[in-house]
Amino acid sequence: MPELPEVEGVVNSLKPVATGKTIERVTISPVLEVSRKAGKQAIIKVTELADFQQRLADAKIIRIVRRSKYIYFHLEKNQQSILLVTHLGMTGAWFYVHETHEISEEKFRKHIHVIFHLDDDMLLVYTDIRRFGEMRLLESEAQFPPLLQMAPEPFDDSALGYFLEMSKLPKYQHKSIKETIMDGQVISGCGNIYATEALYSMHIHPARKVNRISQKRLIALFQTIVAVLNESILAGGSSISDYRNINGEAGGMQDRLQMYGKKQCPNCINATKQLVLGGRNSWYCPSCQR
Repeated sequence: MPELPEVEGVVNSLKPVATGKTIERVTISPVLEVSRKAGKQAIIKVTELADFQQRLADAKIIRIVRRSKYIYFHLEKNQQSILLVTHLGMTGAWFYVHETHEISEEKFRKHIHVIFHLDDDMLLVYTDIRRFGEMRLLESEAQFPPLLQMAPEPFDDSALGYFLEMSKLPKYQHKSIKETIMDGQVISGCGNIYATEALYSMHIHPARKVNRISQKRLIALFQTIVAVLNESILAGGSSISDYRNINGEAGGMQDRLQMYGKKQCPNCINATKQLVLGGRNSWYCPSCQR
């Protein structure tokens, strides 16, 4: 699943090509139409598909920003503001192309679900292999409460204090540190990959309970998470499987990972182990992480 650095990469590549452009019309795949007829809401949530198309037609893209793992498209139509909030899910990707055949990898071409036809004769294409991504048309964040529950951006001055206060709550005190730092209400945007890397760097076992970690180490852990996220942003994110930027390019952070998906600890050369925490595989070194 794309985490904060990957979403940041998508947003940074979308901004220069899509900001200021007008969406002339929207094409939706037959797969989404079949899903609706079956009573499901694949990708496009709540809004009826025809209404989604009608509301976005002739809307101008004013700005694009990242919030945690979400992408916010701030739009304007008939002097009214529209907020399109999107999430990449596990396999979502955006591409900016003249024609869909320019998307080089077949696995993405086969799963095109939404196309924004822009006024520069370019296409902004959303593909999603597993269809776990989301698009929501909102008047404001308040229409989708989970957006209001997200922790501050980890780079904000308030984020460390917020993390320390949240970690003191009873619901987190007896929870594993791995699950806690992956909770978007505690730290925004830190998923499995970067939680694994930060805990390895700090020599902290992923299953260690929060109340068994000193405040000094929690502060150092938070700072390590921020450092790892920044390193990944500079490296273009991690392309473990399906992450690509809008030009179809893979990131480079996967080549720098020390523990995620590794069979051997790079420090002590011992075999790594895995356990499942919060439904996610956690790699760790039984010798280096306590």
